[in-house]
Amino acid sequence: MEVVGLLCVAVAVLTWGFLRVWNSAERMRSPEQAGLPGAGSRALVVIAHPDDEAMFFAPTILGLARLKQQVSLLCFSSGNYYNQGEIRKKELLQSCAVLGIPPSRVMIIDKSVLLSCREFPDDPEVQWDTEHVASTILQHIHANATDLVVTFDAEGVSGHSNHIALYKAVRALHSGGKLPEGCSVLTLQSVNVLRKYVFLLDLPWTLLSPQGVLFVLTSKEVAQAKKAMSCHRSQLLWFRHLYTVFSRYMSVNSLQLL
Repeated sequence: MEVVGLLCVAVAVLTWGFLRVWNSAERMRSPEQAGLPGAGSRALVVIAHPDDEAMFFAPTILGLARLKQQVSLLCFSSGNYYNQGEIRKKELLQSCAVLGIPPSRVMIIDKSVLLSCREFPDDPEVQWDTEHVASTILQHIHANATDLVVTFDAEGVSGHSNHIALYKAVRALHSGGKLPEGCSVLTLQSVNVLRKYVFLLDLPWTLLSPQGVLFVLTSKEVAQAKKAMSCHRSQLLWFRHLYTVFSRYMSVNSLQLL
């Protein structure tokens, strides 16, 4: 009987957490409550590789679109680690289209069109130069009249050095006072492996943790995020199929303002 009682309590807590988070998605329609720029503002999502936008940032991209913000995307490599760069660039454009970002607002830094991009290889063993990354991001911020920059946090979600390099660069711009006046920065919260892959169990914890900005997708938007991920056919190994089912990043993004 005690076991049954504990299971009932656990189910009740999970249900309460799910409903609270689901309702918070509706409250996130007001950007002022979260300290975000208002409708009509321009957001720039900065990623390292094609598929980062779907694997990690889909809730943010769709959430910003829900808030009537114009979202652009800057990708620092073509994902050519296994010589699949040309294929992955096409997959990125397809995925972005599913997420509501047209090709005209997708910028891919590719060595085939810019020789200096050899300094940004898709390689976890290579440390990207922080100053060079920062100057490149700043150029795109000015070019797009950006009000909000979104990228990884200090742990890079997966710990990939290229992800972390983006955080270091944006952090340097922010702390150095180099960002345009009124330009805010959001970083995507990294969580431990258990929280990352046990979505329902993570909901109460997410609610109780200090939050800056929280985006939660509706069931329709989750399907949209999964469709975007399915565009990356060259990357859909068996474990990524499991990722799309169990990862919190396909449904929830918690972010912090710098």
